[in-house]
Amino acid sequence: MTSEDFIPAALRRLWGISESSRLGRPAVLDVNLVVAAAVKIADRDGLGGVTLPKVAKSLGFTGMSLYRYVGSKDELLTLMADSALGAPPAMDADDWREGLRGWAFAQRAVFRRRAWLTRVPTSGPPSGPNQIAWMEAALAILSRTRLDWAHKVGVLSLISGYVVQSVRQYSELAEGRSEGQGQADAEREYGRALARLVEPERFPETARLFSSTLFEAPPSDTPDAAIADADFSLGLELILDGVAVRIEGPDS
Repeated sequence: MTSEDFIPAALRRLWGISESSRLGRPAVLDVNLVVAAAVKIADRDGLGGVTLPKVAKSLGFTGMSLYRYVGSKDELLTLMADSALGAPPAMDADDWREGLRGWAFAQRAVFRRRAWLTRVPTSGPPSGPNQIAWMEAALAILSRTRLDWAHKVGVLSLISGYVVQSVRQYSELAEGRSEGQGQADAEREYGRALARLVEPERFPETARLFSSTLFEAPPSDTPDAAIADADFSLGLELILDGVAVRIEGPDS
């Protein structure tokens, strides 16, 4: 028995460790072709459009034939997520804050191109080669700090979770808007409607919020991307402020 015998089948496929055919004949397909076909369908139809029969049909095979390459639909999603994420860009920053900011925006760019990635169920910690490459990039940035391993992992989890949630929320809000309506107009309508509904006696602070100019601020012609970038940056800087406190604290 070798060390590879302890690696689960899903991880073996993620890392490209070949397995001998259970049927004893040469394989016509391989797992990379199956995953690439599934990613192509997700890019076109969203995650809900990915089914094993549809992937198989796109490759000219039957649905059952894919079980020779992927053990289940869940395993296929895991393989797709790592493949679609891709490798991170080169990270070159003068300090940890600049580095983590660049890391977060780079990951956000991937998820915005492929919003379906934010809907892939999380079945465990990062385990694929591309996911580990992103982890390595962030850990290299944090190696310049005094944080211990637990705090470094916590920072990674917090920022990556924020990236996923913000992209998913942006995508869902965009889907819910009326056709042709921009984010600035939608926020303005929201603020004005709630200003009429929220009673100061019942919700005093919330009423003050809706009576402020916050939701009136962006001009109607402000691009949605600019508003989303500003919102994302605000939340990210708040997170990085917290990380800075821990890094600079005496118990770091």
